[in-house]
Amino acid sequence: MKQKICLSILAAGLLLGATAPEPAPAQEFAVIVNAANPVSSLPKEEVAKLFLKKSLSWQTGATVAAVELPMTAKTREAFARDVLGKTLAQVKSYWQQQIFSGRDVPLPEKPTDDDVVAFVRSNPNAIGYVSKGADVGRGVKVISLAP
Repeated sequence: MKQKICLSILAAGLLLGATAPEPAPAQEFAVIVNAANPVSSLPKEEVAKLFLKKSLSWQTGATVAAVELPMTAKTREAFARDVLGKTLAQVKSYWQQQIFSGRDVPLPEKPTDDDVVAFVRSNPNAIGYVSKGADVGRGVKVISLAP
């Protein structure tokens, strides 16, 4: 009798554990570039390189002008997690190491989505990210991220 109960509990546990995996959360941000930029899609890895200054130019040879939201922005937290594969603490540590070693300085920060959009609109080599659903208007386009 005890053996049947144990087997029933084990079988129920296996069935519960065999449920379908949860879908990935919806992307909480949009990566934007100037409308004059021919790029319409970039691999996440390449976007990460641009935002960590490991890659400094577009394929055309033009210097990239990346811009970020402040560390306090939820959108930045989502971008760091989903694109950079880092927590905000890890991003902060990365930039502190870059500064201390004399290699580089962090990207400029803009306080709001609107400010990021304005920066990207005014610079043909700019790239940034904003909250999903932010009004980007004319002169800026959202690009897709390839895995």
